Amino acid sequence: MHWAYKIATELINKYPNKETFVCASGISPSGSVHIGNFREVITTYFVVKALQDLGKKTRFIFSWDDFDRFRKVPNNVDAEFQQYIGKSYDNIPDPFGCHHSYAEHFEAEFEDSLKVFGIEIEFIYQHSAYTSGKYNKQILHALKQRKEIYDILMEFKTSQSSNHDRDAFYPLTIYCKKCGKDDTKIILFEEEQEEIKYECLCGFQHQIKIMEANNIKLNWKVDWPMRWMMEDVIFEPGGRDHSSETGSYNVSKEIAKRIFHFEAPDYTPYEFIGIKGQNGKMSSSTGNNITPNELLNIYIPEIILFMFAKYKPSTAFNIGTDEEVLKNYTEYERYIVNNLNRSLEDEDIKYALELSHSNKTLSRLPKFSLIASVLPLVNYNVQLLQKILEKNGEKYDIQTIKKISNRAEYWIKHCYPIKNIVVNQNKASDLFQTLNDEQRNWIYQLQEYIALTNNSDSQLMQKIYAICQHHDKKIMKANQKQFFTLVYKLILNSPSGPPFPILIQAIGKDKTLDLLDFQ
Repeated sequence: MHWAYKIATELINKYPNKETFVCASGISPSGSVHIGNFREVITTYFVVKALQDLGKKTRFIFSWDDFDRFRKVPNNVDAEFQQYIGKSYDNIPDPFGCHHSYAEHFEAEFEDSLKVFGIEIEFIYQHSAYTSGKYNKQILHALKQRKEIYDILMEFKTSQSSNHDRDAFYPLTIYCKKCGKDDTKIILFEEEQEEIKYECLCGFQHQIKIMEANNIKLNWKVDWPMRWMMEDVIFEPGGRDHSSETGSYNVSKEIAKRIFHFEAPDYTPYEFIGIKGQNGKMSSSTGNNITPNELLNIYIPEIILFMFAKYKPSTAFNIGTDEEVLKNYTEYERYIVNNLNRSLEDEDIKYALELSHSNKTLSRLPKFSLIASVLPLVNYNVQLLQKILEKNGEKYDIQTIKKISNRAEYWIKHCYPIKNIVVNQNKASDLFQTLNDEQRNWIYQLQEYIALTNNSDSQLMQKIYAICQHHDKKIMKANQKQFFTLVYKLILNSPSGPPFPILIQAIGKDKTLDLLDFQ
């Protein structure tokens, strides 16, 4: 059973009378949301889709933790933003000047990419929730239970607890009303009056009523279980950094149970995603990342979703932007064809394909590898590319071709320029001079066949393969490989290229003959 359907089935069995299955995910907008963070969203998305397929009503919520403190200036943000460290993300200007705040800029960037994937989510903005007073009752409850919360936290630590630390513990952050930063210290909590007094490093002191406050935020391991309870969450995934024995989930699970009297949601830990060729863990706060939007320049959304659906959340994998792009497209194309032909036997792959299509309509697309090999030869002329594909039995409308060709062009020009193959302007005479008599004879025969043939491409290819005939099949295969390598080098100065009949169509019969004419 596919992992998403297994989780969905377990949830249905655990909550047989649940009317709405609330599944959650969330991210802090500390910078551009990278493809590793995307696994947080996509894991929940697939479980939601599986629940819907099994006939259940769902609610998919996503929390923007934009009331968190700004901790670090990413590499792609001006260093002057160091001055805002300690403020909440929603209370910082947009470093790029196009949105109302730092938080909104990176939220909008990610939300736009989700639309391309066809992922519909109910967004919850935590700065709005907190400043509206939505959580004030729970904040007050946590304050009154602060010593019990301290005890739970200490159960997961190796350090010794102390009465002094227990008395001084407060499970929250206060943003200063004057400077907006969290450089604050609580001086006094008057439980009966439900008021709290704080002082800030900026020199400001203030006393506020908890039930009227709009500048208080619960600390993460208390905030998380509080929100589970408030939204009645029954499933949420988390990164492996939250999933250790003493990690955030297990701590929050106890706080949910003993402080908020709520059973923690089912939890699936997920491994991190890497980009092949990139060292180090991706991080929004440092700027060391690749975003879903950037990856969409190379991959169609269905393939990105398929890669995530194919692997269990507990499995780490890399997404390639180098030659592995060809492998990923080819694998996906093969599965689509086999599924349409009803020859795909792997049930998990079938479900992965369905989960990766928002409308479940699977259709063939032009082969990425073919388009990538032809595009540079026609100077990225999509109309000419369309004519060549049509001549070879591949008929697609121009928009369908552009869906692949635009990504192939981006990949070649920005990620893998070795594929930017161009036709030789002059004969490769120096290479031809290095050939032995047998190899030269191959080229002479090829030139003759091309000049005389009016046959179909398949008949031409039969003649071309026959050029290297040998009674020993092993020797014949080696000769054929050597022969085609030589031909591509003589025409393209590359050891490989598109299928030979398509190559002739792309550059023209006359140009092909000219580059092979050494007699």
